[in-house]
Amino acid sequence: MLFSSLLYASTVSSVLGASWIAPGAVWTDTDGNKIDAHGGGVVQRGDTFYWVGQSASSNQTPLMYSSTDLINWKNLGKQASQITGMWRPKIAKPNGSFWLFGQQDRYVLSLKSTAQVGGYSQSAKVHIPPSDYSYSDTGMFYDEDTTTWYLLTSADHNTVQVNRINADGTLGDRVSQLTGGAYEAPGIVKADGVYFLIVSGKTGWRSNPNKVFTSTSINGPWTGGADVAPQAENTYNSQNTFELTVKGSSKTTYIYMGDSWDSKGGTDSNYIWLPMNIDASKKTLTLDYHAMWKVDTKTGTVSYPSTKKRYEAEHAHLSGRAVVKECSDCLSRRSVHGANGDSEVTFRNVTGTGSLQWLSFHYKANNPQAGEAHIFVNDEPPVNISSLNSRAGYHTSTPVQLRLEAGDVNTIKFGSTGSDEFEVVVDGIELFEEEDDL
Repeated sequence: MLFSSLLYASTVSSVLGASWIAPGAVWTDTDGNKIDAHGGGVVQRGDTFYWVGQSASSNQTPLMYSSTDLINWKNLGKQASQITGMWRPKIAKPNGSFWLFGQQDRYVLSLKSTAQVGGYSQSAKVHIPPSDYSYSDTGMFYDEDTTTWYLLTSADHNTVQVNRINADGTLGDRVSQLTGGAYEAPGIVKADGVYFLIVSGKTGWRSNPNKVFTSTSINGPWTGGADVAPQAENTYNSQNTFELTVKGSSKTTYIYMGDSWDSKGGTDSNYIWLPMNIDASKKTLTLDYHAMWKVDTKTGTVSYPSTKKRYEAEHAHLSGRAVVKECSDCLSRRSVHGANGDSEVTFRNVTGTGSLQWLSFHYKANNPQAGEAHIFVNDEPPVNISSLNSRAGYHTSTPVQLRLEAGDVNTIKFGSTGSDEFEVVVDGIELFEEEDDL
């Protein structure tokens, strides 16, 4: 049974500033609308970050957002409303103009403007040098050491290649390539003189274990092919799109930016952003998964939320066949089994702020594709947790933003539906310290 997202609509009716990056959760802009910038990339100019991506709701026209903290994003609108079908757009600035590069009809489409925001029009539409290849999946990398922009592409003949963008914005020579596998979605990050090339496999909209190759030169050769995350996680249900470097006063933080696609690459797709652990001396790169995190864009320091209160499932009201059992990896060593069908776990007297707030549902599903966990909040209609966070069921902690009534007056019912083999084990609900409480 699939429930509506009416609860989500009610949560964004009162928009406040977001406080954390929650991979897989529904992210909204400063107007309360879902962010729609898939397959995109981010650049920093001064204290402002600009994020451009394809709009799934507007026929893949490039849409841009801006932020100073990588959390609260303002919608800057369509950048070239006359352009549609432009996949994976990326920002570049090889000269005094501003450029967007993306894929359209297997060609490299470049758009040019005199300003960072708006006014983009077509400059060129070409196949990839040197062999006039058609391609899919645009990546972009700026090498600060040489002040050079590079376009990364996955050619239709399974060659990932790196082309220099010339000073006049034209697509220049191929400087290196990666062969020997069916790879796409390329991105590069550079740390301590080592280039790390991240790619995904070609599995359509389904996620797969993304891999990393390294080189001490942008000219290659590229070696390696290790997974960036545990293989069974399928890159935490995401596909690479861009790598962002945040150089702070205390440290440099490297951020993996991926898309968590729905079955058609459409509007239900979300985003997976995670810090990366990079050891240039060992040439290793792995994603550092956290259900909620943020980076101070001034200092580069990464932090995580503090728990304010927990509601253990074993102390909730149980109905139907739901029962308490031992749980070796649960915080209280006990959890609720059998919250399926007409059985529910009801948490009462949950504390709300009266505004949008983060809660995390701690539960495990034996097969997230075989069923759905859902919640009822007070008198609201039921909603599938997966419609609020695409990581639902794949990780033991699933954060979502909800708007609860102020005070210890809220009731949250947890249940699930699915096949006979679908099983959910419920651990509890976690509330977090709000920014004003810290």
